[in-house]
Amino acid sequence: MPSPYRALFAAPGSKGFSTAGFLGRIPVSMMGIGVVTMISQLTGRYGLAGALSATIALSAAVAGPQVSRLVDQFGQRRVLRPATLISLTAAAVLLFAAHYGWPDWVLYVACVGIGCVPSVGAMIRARWAALYRGTPQLHTAYSFESVVDEVCFIFGPIISIGLSTAWFPEAGPLLAACFLAVGVFWLTAQRATEPEPHPREHRGGGTAMRSRGLQVLVATFVATGAIFGAVDVVTVAFADEEGHKAAASVVLALYAAGSCVAGMVFGLLRFAGAPERRWLLGVCAMAVSMIPLLLVGNLPFLAVALFVAGLSIAPTMITTMSLIEEHVPRAQLTEGMTWVSTGLAAGVALGSSAAGWVIDAAGARAGYGVPAVAGAVAVAVGFLGFRRLKRPATGRGGSVEQHSERKERHVA
Repeated sequence: MPSPYRALFAAPGSKGFSTAGFLGRIPVSMMGIGVVTMISQLTGRYGLAGALSATIALSAAVAGPQVSRLVDQFGQRRVLRPATLISLTAAAVLLFAAHYGWPDWVLYVACVGIGCVPSVGAMIRARWAALYRGTPQLHTAYSFESVVDEVCFIFGPIISIGLSTAWFPEAGPLLAACFLAVGVFWLTAQRATEPEPHPREHRGGGTAMRSRGLQVLVATFVATGAIFGAVDVVTVAFADEEGHKAAASVVLALYAAGSCVAGMVFGLLRFAGAPERRWLLGVCAMAVSMIPLLLVGNLPFLAVALFVAGLSIAPTMITTMSLIEEHVPRAQLTEGMTWVSTGLAAGVALGSSAAGWVIDAAGARAGYGVPAVAGAVAVAVGFLGFRRLKRPATGRGGSVEQHSERKERHVA
């Protein structure tokens, strides 16, 4: 590991919470695609499979910010454990309902419960922010976490799709639930690095979404999430049409691998310009990278196109986290990060559902039109809201306070 990344783990407890966060985040990449694979294996209905995956994402979009708001107020341990138990119980109901052919409405209700899963990535980034706020190491930490996200998305789909196709249909979601339980309970056992909670009377009131800059980021990432959700569902269907359904996991892993490589390199760089310009450039790159998918004719070409498309993901996400720190109060940082994840989740819900219906109606190749349209929408929203991102709010917990914070530490 390059020295800037090794230096991150000089802080006591950083290795422990980072490892627990890795295990707790794998289910994000396994559960949705695992449900798609499981339901399509058991019923052959891609429309139902996409709708259930969308239900999980949409439920997470609603519940996630509420869970994170409680975390900011009461702390990670007191909130994450009950929320995780709700999600695990719902996952068990889903597996039984799918296996025994219970009515569709039971599947939907279970998927709503699964959406109570906490945003583990936001919890880990909040711990890094508590350690390195106002220092260059925080950029490296955010980059490292984006790389971890992509590693999860490299191995998660491979494990989930591979188990569900080679062993039994419910295997992928089942293992995802196990990873979630181990990761969250291990993370919350590490009290020394848990960020200090901010009781309601000290928070200043309101939700983090009152920030105009955060509103732009969330709206843009709804469209970006639609790209991700559609690509997942369409790629599974495309591989199925080509007669190699299990290969979808490898193709999607290459999509994440491109992002992983870009994120690792991006974390080693230092930038002097305005982050909002890099962010907008990243959004444009993600949109343009969807165009070649409309021309795919076979799995090897699709794999190359998705690897190239992945190169723009991690840098855009890393820059987004930096912008959140500029536009969100420190006492609401976890909530602010989760709102971006919520935007992604809502977009995944829209994208996976729309892609599923397009696939059923016109085939997998036509389904790649969904991420292309979503990319165009993301660019339009990004340009329309760019001015809001150019004016960071004063008194926030991010880079606008870094100079004064360093000064205060020097005086101390």
